[in-house]
Amino acid sequence: MKKQSLAQRINVIRASVMGANDGILSVAGIVIGVAGATANSFAIFISGIAGMIAGTVSMAMGEWVSVSTEKDSQRNAIEHQRTALKEHYQQEFNIVKQKYVNDGIDDALATKATTEMMNRDSLVTTVREKYGFNVNEFTSPYAAAIASMLSFPTGSILPLAAIGLFPSHLRVGMTFIAVLIALAITGYSAAVLSKANRTRSMIRNIISGMLTMIVTYLIGKIIGTL
Repeated sequence: MKKQSLAQRINVIRASVMGANDGILSVAGIVIGVAGATANSFAIFISGIAGMIAGTVSMAMGEWVSVSTEKDSQRNAIEHQRTALKEHYQQEFNIVKQKYVNDGIDDALATKATTEMMNRDSLVTTVREKYGFNVNEFTSPYAAAIASMLSFPTGSILPLAAIGLFPSHLRVGMTFIAVLIALAITGYSAAVLSKANRTRSMIRNIISGMLTMIVTYLIGKIIGTL
């Protein structure tokens, strides 16, 4: 079995983190919304289970379609670049060289570096420099789908457990708190993987979770009074 590159492993981990995040948020919104409408524990639990199953299938299929589309685009770019190298080699050479010059490399050194890399593997070099990915390092759509399929229900367990284990007068508040803590963790993890601002990512995730749960709870309350 071919060993995955670091980029491929990170993409699978990304799918896992986002799947868990969506599992937490989606099912929390459902169970808190239903809890706003009824105190019936069975109804709340069943709605959460239904949301978990639907979300798991949706996330898995969504990742499979998304990564498959990305993979097809990368393959098309490789074929386009293979043709370009056959028909306009010098032009492609100049594009790579100019990129290095624009990055601040001396013209003579840029020419030497481009010559060496193009002689070694012109396709790999031009695809990397023009499109930003490595040839033959595609993320597996199946790996991403499986990662989401496993992580979504895993994330869903937290709001389901919180809404089911706490007494009726505490369950909404405690679920709210537990979900926000979990979203802070997944927001931080997503920021680490994407090399984004960690504080901003955590705050954004927490705010989106708060709004989701508040809106669904209020809607449930309104429906429950009808």
